[in-house]
Amino acid sequence: QVQLVESGGGLVQAGDSLRLSCAVSGRTLSTYGTGWFRQPPGKEREFVAAISRIGGNTYHADSVKGRFIISRDIAKNTVYLQMNSLKPDDTGVYYCAADTQSTLRVPRLSSEYDYWGQGTQVTVSS
Repeated sequence: QVQLVESGGGLVQAGDSLRLSCAVSGRTLSTYGTGWFRQPPGKEREFVAAISRIGGNTYHADSVKGRFIISRDIAKNTVYLQMNSLKPDDTGVYYCAADTQSTLRVPRLSSEYDYWGQGTQVTVSS
């Protein structure tokens, strides 16, 4: 059974940095495309960043491009989201997800993902 556990969230001030981690168990990380989504208060879940199963190609949403970086450590079976220059608009619950079907393509839609973590709260104060 596949499990994803996020960590690293917290309360920070605008301009600060955080690094989120997602520990994946059940199968080796190299068999998944993985992504990060977030759900701001009162809004729908939105795509943040993803990395392809094969090749490690990445894609970041325009709203975070240049500030956030997704990466993975296959040996540790962990996916990371480095978040820099945080803004109050980045506040939300951040979810890690795994996609077992895609290969070279970077999965960007929530419907493409098969497994989800429980989420970690990120709050950015102004």
